[in-house]
Amino acid sequence: MMAFWADRKVLVTGGAGFLGTYVVRNIMAQGCRTVIVPRSRDYDLREKTAIVRLFEQARPDLVIHLAAVVGGIGANRKHPGQFFYDNAIMGLQLMEEARRFGIEKFVAIGTVCAYPKLTPVPFQEADLWNGYPEETNAPYGLAKKMLLVQAQAYRQEYGFNAIYLLPVNLYGPGDNFDAESSHVIPALIRKFLAAVENGKKEVVVWGTGQASREFLYVEDAAEAIVLASEHYHNGAPVNLGSGFEMSIKELVEVIAELTGFRGRFVWDSTKPDGQPRRGLDTTLAEQAFGFRARTDFREGLRRTIDWYRQQIMPAR
Repeated sequence: MMAFWADRKVLVTGGAGFLGTYVVRNIMAQGCRTVIVPRSRDYDLREKTAIVRLFEQARPDLVIHLAAVVGGIGANRKHPGQFFYDNAIMGLQLMEEARRFGIEKFVAIGTVCAYPKLTPVPFQEADLWNGYPEETNAPYGLAKKMLLVQAQAYRQEYGFNAIYLLPVNLYGPGDNFDAESSHVIPALIRKFLAAVENGKKEVVVWGTGQASREFLYVEDAAEAIVLASEHYHNGAPVNLGSGFEMSIKELVEVIAELTGFRGRFVWDSTKPDGQPRRGLDTTLAEQAFGFRARTDFREGLRRTIDWYRQQIMPAR
């Protein structure tokens, strides 16, 4: 891999974010000498002029587009317009300008939220167009899904090498623990550790606990993206996941155990569960570029909890 990366200039949008930090670290470990990480204060990727200026200055060979406006169910319900517009306009304009600048390859990162609400488990890439996404995050999911349409159309008309990857829910050290916008794992870790710290005997949890999810450790996701960036050159979308499904009830029980919470859970069924089930068929990723998730889920959770205890709780 090091021969591939050594002389390439790689631009990683969102490279200072949660997933981006791990992707940049992995690319540099492969021997890449030039990694460009544009910051939003310098380049507003919703503006075409900023994108053109960025490409003129950086002249990258490869673009990995990770930048996104993301959040949990609550944030998606509160900001559906923003989540749709910001994600759509960033991706569409970035890919168009990458094509115009003759960039060698464009790696678009999609989302599991693009799948139809009632997709049979395990989700297969061929299921993507068999229905409408779950309503609470449909604007976000559809905005990211349009990048697949664009990538395939550009490959057909222009021969542009754009690929589209579909990661499942990510977690790990450095995740977003903000009370307003975090996803389920950091939200639960924050709640349970706060309950332990304050001696509370119960924690309120959103939904019924019956929905299921699949989770992928962030280092594994970064490895998958780097492998695909080098080895995958096809228009078909590819799932990135760990290959296991668990209920939110099971997840709550595991995180309570690992954080030391011994009280009871109160399920707030007035809050939505989101998509009923999520679990990916990850066969194509292994066949196409040799990716298989390696991190044990409980071990990944322990690392995430330890990071929060060490980095966030003292500062708070």
